[in-house]
Amino acid sequence: MVKKAYSLETKLACIEMEKAGKSNKIIMETLGIKNDSQIYTWMRWYENDELHRFHQPLGKQYTYGKGNGTAIRSRTVAPTSGTTKKVSQLGKTIDKVSLIKLVEKYKKTYPISAILDCFGVKRSTFYRWKKDSKKPEKIDEMVEKIEQLCMQNQFIYGYRSITRLLKKIHSLVVNRKKVYRIMKENGWLCRTRPKKAPNLGKPYHITDNKLDRDFQADKPMEKLVTDITYLYFGKCKLYLSSIMDLYNREIVAYTISDCQDTDFVLDTLHQLEFPQGAILHSDQGSVYTSKAYYQACVEKGITRSMSRKGTPADNACIEWFHSILKSETFYLHNWRNLTKDSITDIVKNYIIFYNETRIQQRLNDQSPVEYRKLAS
Repeated sequence: MVKKAYSLETKLACIEMEKAGKSNKIIMETLGIKNDSQIYTWMRWYENDELHRFHQPLGKQYTYGKGNGTAIRSRTVAPTSGTTKKVSQLGKTIDKVSLIKLVEKYKKTYPISAILDCFGVKRSTFYRWKKDSKKPEKIDEMVEKIEQLCMQNQFIYGYRSITRLLKKIHSLVVNRKKVYRIMKENGWLCRTRPKKAPNLGKPYHITDNKLDRDFQADKPMEKLVTDITYLYFGKCKLYLSSIMDLYNREIVAYTISDCQDTDFVLDTLHQLEFPQGAILHSDQGSVYTSKAYYQACVEKGITRSMSRKGTPADNACIEWFHSILKSETFYLHNWRNLTKDSITDIVKNYIIFYNETRIQQRLNDQSPVEYRKLAS
């Protein structure tokens, strides 16, 4: 005679129906139990708190963990696929989704550890499965919100902005790298045209640093320095191109314009007559390395000199002048939102003041013009 084996679900359901006051006949008919003695046995185990016996095989009524040494603990079987992991117990298998449902159903009646012990599953493993089972829903919800934000903003935002919007609008704190992966996989990345660096072309001619920070000159117009500075103190952008004579630090030529091009610096250059071989030092700006500027210097017999790239200290004197020009006028009086004519007048008046009145210690406390006149 072959004895019938009952599943754990059948045993637990029998206990529930017995507690609910159902008759043995109804329980046997509902659950397919052949003998009512089986019901009495299960109830005795339950009342004696011998829950471990519910997972024992037929004919193995030993104390859990003891006996003939062949007591069967559950074995964890490696998953046969990436999504379903099964646990083998007493010749039966149960996948993790079914186990989670089983625990949720009977956790108010039996301790979770007792149910898990029947299948040889650790609590940590169970809770990891339970946590993983909720992830797809959360991921799907997050993907939906990312898609919604991208479409609402017409794909003008990159993944960093979308990450911030998720936190601001939906209170979702997500790693920006994960947002990037989702947007990339679905083709939701920013669709605005990337900014392109202006193509200024290759410099026509670059000269070595012949001045080499030797800012002392023995006579006027022997060594000169030039540079451009910005005048952002009004509703329009203005530029100042100036040339300084290192002999007495005098500003001998300057031009103010709203356009920074080659004609701008050539206008400043053409204001002067240079002695043959005079050194004119500048930085490596595009206007100073242009063909037109190079040819103009050759025609005037000027020896060109240039600062090393990214080294403004090589042109320290003219940099200093532009700094004090702004510090002693616009910054000192906090002048802002000026008109073009007002800015031009302020610069012109200051250059006159600088050349004719402002004393310098290196010039024996004289102004540049006074020093030049006394020296001659």
